[in-house]
Amino acid sequence: MCVIECKSDVTKHISNTGTKYADYAVDGAKLYADYLSKEMDVLYIGVSGQTEDELRVSHYLKLKNDKTAKEVLNPNKFYPFADYIKQYKDARFRVDYDNLIKYTRTLNEEMHKRKIPENNRAILFSGILIALEDDTFHDTFGGYTQAGRLSQFLIESVTQKLEHANIQKIRIHEMQQAFNFIKSHTALIDEGYLLELVKDIHKEIRPFIKSNRYFDIISHCYVEFLKYANNDSGLGIVLTPSHIAQLFCDLANVSKDSVVFDNCCGTSGFLIAAMQKMIAQANGDSAEIEKIKKERLVGIEYQDHIFTLAVSNMIIHGDGKTNIIKGDCFKKIDEVSSYKPTIGLLNPPYNDVTGIDELVFVENNLFAIEKNGAVVAIVPMRCALYQEGQGLVIKQRLLEKHTLEAVMSMPDDLFYPIGTVTCIMVFKAHIPHKTSNRKTWFGYWKKDGFIKAKHRGRIDANNLWEDIKSRWLEMYRNRESRAGESVLQYIEAKDEWCAEAYMETDYSKITHDDFADVVKNFVAFNLLSS
Repeated sequence: MCVIECKSDVTKHISNTGTKYADYAVDGAKLYADYLSKEMDVLYIGVSGQTEDELRVSHYLKLKNDKTAKEVLNPNKFYPFADYIKQYKDARFRVDYDNLIKYTRTLNEEMHKRKIPENNRAILFSGILIALEDDTFHDTFGGYTQAGRLSQFLIESVTQKLEHANIQKIRIHEMQQAFNFIKSHTALIDEGYLLELVKDIHKEIRPFIKSNRYFDIISHCYVEFLKYANNDSGLGIVLTPSHIAQLFCDLANVSKDSVVFDNCCGTSGFLIAAMQKMIAQANGDSAEIEKIKKERLVGIEYQDHIFTLAVSNMIIHGDGKTNIIKGDCFKKIDEVSSYKPTIGLLNPPYNDVTGIDELVFVENNLFAIEKNGAVVAIVPMRCALYQEGQGLVIKQRLLEKHTLEAVMSMPDDLFYPIGTVTCIMVFKAHIPHKTSNRKTWFGYWKKDGFIKAKHRGRIDANNLWEDIKSRWLEMYRNRESRAGESVLQYIEAKDEWCAEAYMETDYSKITHDDFADVVKNFVAFNLLSS
């Protein structure tokens, strides 16, 4: 709802108290907003003046049931309607996201109390979401009073969605086996918790999914559900933050015509981010959107339970279409060639768990990509620093066949609470590095504006990310060299592939506080080491 109150006299724009409703523009608009916000979100605008020169305009947003309003946009001008919509959507998302975090944390605690195993929580959650995508289940589940009968109906509904999702019958059977625990778990069936859970997820989660169509809800909840376990970093799985998945799509120049491939797709975070960008560029063309979902998003996942989540994620976000292949990417890579992928995105599993170097997964992805295509990967920084042994051999192989376009050093705490320091590598496929005869661009991207918050991980609390991302992308696309931020450098396999090795320090940005912090850290280190 939008409310506008106008006054001809600019001295009657806004009162000191905000309560002179009949006399002042902003006050009057606020009165209506206070009433309407009991039922809906309200944008209210106070306008005063009769000429363009004296015009005064103030914009406020008051969300449903909020006690206070927030002033938005710069004052004293009108904006395109799309700008108001963006302000509203951003504000609504932040509130809904906060509520989502609170709910999933509470949900995880409840599942923990009811002794539902950590790995099964995400399977259960995704199964309910898939079933709710089925019209019959969605419309009738509320009439069930016996958890056993509801569980049977849920599994049947999930199976029907899988059968329409371009999945091999043997994989459907395997996924059914993963979901079957729902029919026998004591808390879900004997205690009737399934009845309550389906209603809660329908109320608390499904509206968020429909309002934020391509938010990667499965990955978010998977991370939350593992908090009581040792977490899957022990399996080499570290899920990519959503803002980095979106950054990958910008670095790779994903378009509606791209065919995007992830050979270590996990819960499909990269593919969901790519889908969002591609569909936005389709501008509502239903035939084009159908092709994107059916033909232009391809993944491979090895682990059974992660494969189930990946497929679930694509079904929930992709109207039931998926091209997720189950198996070993080194054995299944030839199956991808028929899709002719033009872009590769990946966050490979960690070497210390799989025994396979992360760069070998990058090499595997590049193998499937069409010539001149782009591959963007995030890997541990140690991969960029190999100067001997097998790591150097892999770097040599990569440069013999492909061009290293760019490497960006990422924030040290990007994967908090996992302490792995990472970098992003960008390759051009099947163009040998030497023949490209150009320098590699190195970026020092250590500050993304995110901060650590209790129970929430790293968040963009001060809304800095969009501006930072725009600056990063501008430097990357223009291949700019800036002291302390980026540098261009000719490299070979034996060199260190990171900005820190070549970048000039911008001493003008070092403050007294920076110096003091370094001295304090040095003293603390000596004390702890003594």
